[in-house]
Amino acid sequence: MTGRAGRSAGWNLALATLAFTLCFAAWSLISPFAKTFKADLDLSYTEALSLTAVPVILGSLLRIPMGTLTDRYGGRAVFSLLLAFSALPAVLFGYADAYWALIGVGFLLGVAGSSFAVGVPFVANWYAKRRQGLAVGLYGMGNVGTAVTFFSAPAIVDHWGRPALGWITGAVLLGGAALFASSARDAPSRGKAADYATVLRAGWRLYRLAVFYFVTFGGFVALFLLLPTVLQDWFGFSKGEASARAAGFVIVATIARPVGGWLADRYGAYPLLVLAFAAVAVDAAVLAALAPTPRIVPITIACLTLGGALGVGNGAVFKLVPLEFPRDAGAASGIVGAAGGLGGFFPPVFVGLVKDAEGTYTYGFVGLLVFTVLCLAGAVWLLRSAPKEELRGGPHVGAEA
Repeated sequence: MTGRAGRSAGWNLALATLAFTLCFAAWSLISPFAKTFKADLDLSYTEALSLTAVPVILGSLLRIPMGTLTDRYGGRAVFSLLLAFSALPAVLFGYADAYWALIGVGFLLGVAGSSFAVGVPFVANWYAKRRQGLAVGLYGMGNVGTAVTFFSAPAIVDHWGRPALGWITGAVLLGGAALFASSARDAPSRGKAADYATVLRAGWRLYRLAVFYFVTFGGFVALFLLLPTVLQDWFGFSKGEASARAAGFVIVATIARPVGGWLADRYGAYPLLVLAFAAVAVDAAVLAALAPTPRIVPITIACLTLGGALGVGNGAVFKLVPLEFPRDAGAASGIVGAAGGLGGFFPPVFVGLVKDAEGTYTYGFVGLLVFTVLCLAGAVWLLRSAPKEELRGGPHVGAEA
């Protein structure tokens, strides 16, 4: 891709990444304040951590219809409307003081979390298959919106109050919607409306990607939701200090995602997934062992390397999605993305229940270890059994009947 087409592809990738960053920033609004809400509203750990998980529900389920709408109407229209709608719950977050009001606002904030299924087909349609892994990985760097929220939201609330945070976030989202609507363009080769029946009939070809993303992206989401609260409990940090440290995990995972896509373009996704799952398993085991008597240096090293491994895994999985389903990338992205989102919902709820019952975070990391080992076994089997051209992301991947 050269000349004008290449410049258009790069510009639209940049706009999509910015839009995804804004959506992820809104999706993450509640997490830095979970410990504060626990104290102010006299909540249990289960209730407080469930607050952080609620946005994941709608964000996960909506990824399926959002992928369909993107295939049918194009990413420009869908992304613009999604950004504009997300401004409403962002503003309402500034005024929600009761537990159930926060639950409702968190549920609506989930709309922003569906944005990934919009951007993947929008971006992938601009690039040749050999470059889609890197392009989608760069788009996935919008995950850094979480770090933006973790750095900025506590400071804004401390200086001007939560209503100001809501209005600032809402205004930025509306500005992003206006920019995307006026400047973004759908690729000339945009595909037809998604055929979910065809995608679901793919069977194992689809489900393996969903399971892998359940662990890689779900693990990333669960950890960025949990870390601000866990770090405050373990080390007595303020919400600002804990959120800033959790942002380091997000930044490492975000940078690692396009690296994973690029490496998958070059060496194939399955070898990379084997290495990523092996690293995640090691880090999960270390965190489980350290949880009863946490120490800041080894905890920091384990969390940062875990973020890197999860980010690489995310990039490798979404190298495979548009290759496996070139004519239904939106539908496949929606289904796989929904699985990843659900992977981020259950751990905070489970950890909250166990923390209330047993007083420890250990079992949450044990759960991550178990699921990761299962995925590692699956990735090793695929590495040994897949055709050579499929391992390298060659032309036979994604050949649809």
